[in-house]
Amino acid sequence: MFPLLLQFLLFPFIASAASPASPSRSSYGLSYSIDCGGISNFTSNLNRQWLSDRYFTGGAIGTVAEPQHFTQPQERTLRFFPPNSFGKKSCYSIPVPPGRYYLRTFTVYDNYDSKMRNPSFDVSIEGTLVFSWRSPWPEAVARSGAYADLFFPAADGSADLCFYSIATDPPVVASIEIFQIDSLAYDAATAGSDFVLVNYGRLSCGSALFGPGFTNHSDLFGRVWQSDAEFRDPKVKVKALSSGGRKVLGGAHAPNYFPPQLYLTAVTVEQPGVGLEYLLQVDTRLDYMVWFHFAEIDSGINAAGKRVFDILINGKNVARIDIFKAVGGFAAFDWHYVAKNLTTSPLSLKLVPVVGKPVICGLENYAMVPLDLASLPGQASAMRALKESLRIPDRMGWNGDPCAPTTWDAWEGVTCHRTVEGLVITQLCRNKVLLGEHFALRDKLCGRQEVSSNFSYAKDE
Repeated sequence: MFPLLLQFLLFPFIASAASPASPSRSSYGLSYSIDCGGISNFTSNLNRQWLSDRYFTGGAIGTVAEPQHFTQPQERTLRFFPPNSFGKKSCYSIPVPPGRYYLRTFTVYDNYDSKMRNPSFDVSIEGTLVFSWRSPWPEAVARSGAYADLFFPAADGSADLCFYSIATDPPVVASIEIFQIDSLAYDAATAGSDFVLVNYGRLSCGSALFGPGFTNHSDLFGRVWQSDAEFRDPKVKVKALSSGGRKVLGGAHAPNYFPPQLYLTAVTVEQPGVGLEYLLQVDTRLDYMVWFHFAEIDSGINAAGKRVFDILINGKNVARIDIFKAVGGFAAFDWHYVAKNLTTSPLSLKLVPVVGKPVICGLENYAMVPLDLASLPGQASAMRALKESLRIPDRMGWNGDPCAPTTWDAWEGVTCHRTVEGLVITQLCRNKVLLGEHFALRDKLCGRQEVSSNFSYAKDE
């Protein structure tokens, strides 16, 4: 597996009051909003339909110590997974058709267990490690919670979001949201879809935070956009621009369906000849897909060549941009680049003027996390059937993929090995005592592997 230990929540959305009064929310396709620890369905003040807690493999429910501190009902309850009762690995297995999805989680501690110690644990999606929470958390995050999100592919009829205990700490999660997205979104046709895109910054320039669940603005993929203010170079004076009520064309189309709201504001510099720079924290072991969003919303720029600027990434000139030349005025223009072989953090994204002043409407920065190897599908399904047949106790932790992520321990009593096809379960296949009476599952699980009698152990009662 790619050696990965992501820092958690590079850009937390601290819990805040949501905008009142909302029209009905629309989405691209299937979506779930799950209130972890919640016991009943409800509709939020933004017309979001929230489901009571479901699709979990185990765990218990809890409530934050100061519920009055949280404005959203789904932020006040949580599910936690004590490893002594439910094993090291616990999961939510959410039924979804094959496709690509956007996942957002809300994680909070707020001393729900009165122990005054936030837990350490890892999080994976579809067998790939994506977040690592380590104690102590930043104080603001521990008390108020934070959101993290990513895009991922699902191929087997369920989205497995799994949590792995570090030492004896119980993992926690307060809400889970999943939205189906276009299978070709974010350049999947060229870049491929064999990775998870983890959000390291999704910024709207010149505006406040907006997006489904936080404001009454729509985004078909469920994305939330943060203000860019804290990520700009503070030494550079900037000016916010607005479309002045004029519609900007071309953003909300396939396959990315960027929200129209993104292009209605922008940021430029006050002084001519000055560049506009953003600094984003990154993990230098990973490649990053960076998306730049532009629209010429200054009516004074009415011809090609009046506003031209270069894009520099870590000092490397990667593109020259003339928005009007590309799409005309009041039209969306998106451009992206994959930054590889990084050696320093933060990542510098700079717009350097050539003619006039640079301008930008939005930025996205995604870590491209390679998908981890998974168990062979036939073996994985056979193991799940074996778990049900043998009524394996919860404390064994037989949840999610039997072998993935590869940095986690496999299911207790199971040994996995790499092959060119994927991860193969081997040691369990030599357990004649355990598998002898399950002929159909044994054949599906082990194929032509020899079921030997020289290795056996008693079935857990």
